[in-house]
Amino acid sequence: MGADMKAELRRAALAARGAGGDAVALTRNLIAVLAAHRGEVLSGYWPMRDEADPRPAMKQHDGPVCLPVVTGPARPLVFRLYDGRLDSGGFGTSHPPEDAPEMQPQVLIVPLAGFDRAGHRLGYGGGYYDRTLRALRDQGPVTAIGFAYAVQEIRAIPAEPTDEPLDFIVTDREILRFG
Repeated sequence: MGADMKAELRRAALAARGAGGDAVALTRNLIAVLAAHRGEVLSGYWPMRDEADPRPAMKQHDGPVCLPVVTGPARPLVFRLYDGRLDSGGFGTSHPPEDAPEMQPQVLIVPLAGFDRAGHRLGYGGGYYDRTLRALRDQGPVTAIGFAYAVQEIRAIPAEPTDEPLDFIVTDREILRFG
């Protein structure tokens, strides 16, 4: 799939995301999926712009919570324990400071620009989560939960060899499970 086509799909999905959705239903559905992962290390994310906000569900998670840190281009993400402290990162992100302990998540809430019903995710173009999920899955089982408003659905996202599939997609309208 050409980079231009992916960029166009990304633009359309991000424009649709601006309409948002039912934040209460979105949180309720994410809490329901996370209930099966009590005690496991959860990676959430600190939302930027109009991303779906996982923080209410993260607060209710019964287990350690960490956040991703971008350490450089074309590198897997590093995860640090979230203890309420945040530093500003590149690309408009917020993450725990360098002195927060590194963690290895077992469950990841994954932000996305768009998704399809086959469990494919369209990210922001840097490949960070694909590289990270591959590295984590090489070490053991990991659950990846795509998190988005239903309006971000794309009819079909052609999968590339480097794309890592999602195990769930949680929206404000439904929970999709794959695998």
